[in-house]
Amino acid sequence: MKISQVAAQLYTCRDTLTDAAGVAKTLRRLRETGYTAVQLSGLGQEVAYSDFIRMCADTGLVCCATHESSNVILNTPEKVIENLNILDCKLTAYPFPTDIDLSSRKSVDAMIAKLQHAAEVLAGAGQTLCYHNHNHEFRKLDGKTILDLIYDGAPAIQGEPDTYWIQYGGGDNRAWCRKLHGRLPMIHLKDYETTASNTPAFCEIGAGVLDFKSIIADAEAAGCQWFIVEQDTCPGDPVDSLAQSFRYIQENLLS
Repeated sequence: MKISQVAAQLYTCRDTLTDAAGVAKTLRRLRETGYTAVQLSGLGQEVAYSDFIRMCADTGLVCCATHESSNVILNTPEKVIENLNILDCKLTAYPFPTDIDLSSRKSVDAMIAKLQHAAEVLAGAGQTLCYHNHNHEFRKLDGKTILDLIYDGAPAIQGEPDTYWIQYGGGDNRAWCRKLHGRLPMIHLKDYETTASNTPAFCEIGAGVLDFKSIIADAEAAGCQWFIVEQDTCPGDPVDSLAQSFRYIQENLLS
């Protein structure tokens, strides 16, 4: 992994992305920290994609990937193509199974069919649709995890595994990187700790228990292009947490 492959997931900073001024300031701070790429998610409705990508260019950042609306991906994937074209971006991910009954095999199978169709539509435009997991995809239906059902049933879908949620769900991050060989263009690097009150929590890279050296090596072997740092909740300023993670990566995890 090279430092140029490390990106910041903007969902981490979503509270400062509500207007253009907040977006511009956040992007400047991330660039000053050392990041050269971001993944777009959590952008306020007042900020157009065209304005966002202009601010990225002004700041010296590239948009390596996005998260698009779950319902838009499933029902109007052509709109996703338009969005990615504005950003000059080829990668996106289905972020969350909104309005999907994960206890129902029929509901899950319907989602999988739509994901396969959307992935094929995007592929026709030279773009790639990935799946971003949480912990609930590690529940089982008919003896298989929902995540296995998704990847088996939608072969056009690529992976965006999230290291925290795999750990939380009881999965094996290294095994999932190997399982997604050739289907893993990006990964969410997100550390996991157990608090003094015995509850799991998000934390900065290097502050938790995940073996990122091994995870990153397996992801690289699977063909991963982007290593995207995310922290869903932070103890203070989200950019400070992203900066701490970036420094740890720079000092400890580069090849």
